Amino acid sequence: MIDEREVPGPGKFVLFDVDGTLIDAVDNQRRVWETWAGRYGLDAEEVYRVALRTRPLETFAQVVPDRDPRQCLAVLHELEDDDVRSGVYTAFDGAVELLNALPRQAWALVTSNYEHRVRGRFARTGLPVPPVVVDAAAVHEGKPSPVPYLRAAELLGTRPEDCLVVEDAPSGVEAGLRAGMTVWGVNAACAVPGVHRHFPSLRAAVPEVLAFAGLKATDAQG
Repeated sequence: MIDEREVPGPGKFVLFDVDGTLIDAVDNQRRVWETWAGRYGLDAEEVYRVALRTRPLETFAQVVPDRDPRQCLAVLHELEDDDVRSGVYTAFDGAVELLNALPRQAWALVTSNYEHRVRGRFARTGLPVPPVVVDAAAVHEGKPSPVPYLRAAELLGTRPEDCLVVEDAPSGVEAGLRAGMTVWGVNAACAVPGVHRHFPSLRAAVPEVLAFAGLKATDAQG
């Protein structure tokens, strides 16, 4: 017998960012970057400010231009992997119900992190992992480039116009918009410029995301 949750909805797909959207990892990210900055004798607040709006290699180029970026990245990876094992993580309210209600073949994760870390965090927070995960290693350009979201649509076998992007950050919102997708913002007091709809929390967005996918809110409860 085929599980009905393995069958995609009526041609609609949902693409989720991870950190800040499904997983509350702000404190973890800040701690990792503070520790990394300490290793290089840098001001932790300034490093974190740069890291919030750039990819790691771009961050290194700005804050330690005289250091080997490969070494800098190796140190960062070591700290991030340790945080996955020992850090405290929580899933945003509504995440477990929402992801379990969506058909597995009708949603994907699009993250600037790496898949093994996502899997580690999801295992610790009870979140399911879909067949399609587009991580930092899967694309040559990261957000705000549209490439990650376009790659996810390609792997799902769908068109960008049939995809809903759920994001919390400006770079991710820009990536989704440039990909030609519907973009909704969550987990912020104010709407990120450009989003088609804004929700103050992921929980508030749950019934609308399910409706986009052709499901009812009650599907998230059973």
